[in-house]
Amino acid sequence: MDNGAWVLELLGVFFCILAWLVSLATTMMSQWLTLSTDLLPAESYELGLWETCVVQDLGVLECRPYDSLLGLPPDIRLSRILMCVAVAAGLLAFMLAIPGMHVVNSCKGTETLQAKRVLKMLAGILCLATGVLGIIPPSYIAHLTVLRFFDESVPEVVPRWEFGQALFWGWAAGLLHLVAGGLLVSSCRYLQDEPCPAAMPLQRRMKSEELNHKKRTEYV
Repeated sequence: MDNGAWVLELLGVFFCILAWLVSLATTMMSQWLTLSTDLLPAESYELGLWETCVVQDLGVLECRPYDSLLGLPPDIRLSRILMCVAVAAGLLAFMLAIPGMHVVNSCKGTETLQAKRVLKMLAGILCLATGVLGIIPPSYIAHLTVLRFFDESVPEVVPRWEFGQALFWGWAAGLLHLVAGGLLVSSCRYLQDEPCPAAMPLQRRMKSEELNHKKRTEYV
């Protein structure tokens, strides 16, 4: 196997793990949207997929989880569902990529590398799909936030929600998943249908031992 393929698959698995961790952190963060008002300068508000929080000036954080899924706004409910699906798909992609790596010797007997190629291809496709799923929720929330922020029908005195850190984390996670998927899919073309070098058939080893024994007997 070419050294370039090793580099591609190692980078692909590394970015896959990193993207999944960032995606999980994005899902759990409460800073999807932030709000601060001049009426209460000592407090700011945070809106997440699972809870709303109040941050006081002294650093005190008070959070309250949502009571019901059906009672959530449609954008928050849809974003929560998509992010949960993205986290599950990213974990499955990582679990498929590990046994598909060439450095993981899982071949037995005369088994070829075709199974590894299929596993790594599936992992790459799942990473690409996870990247798309992970980019949709923060983009959708950001789009609605921009529309509401510049809504002229709302008086200027009314405070408006702004972008939180979780949106940027979500975009970063989606981009990392796309990079990981591209690397894993690109490394698959190096895996040809050839037997694993570390797995020698048992009969071939027995024949080689018999030949060596005969040579020693003839020499004596």
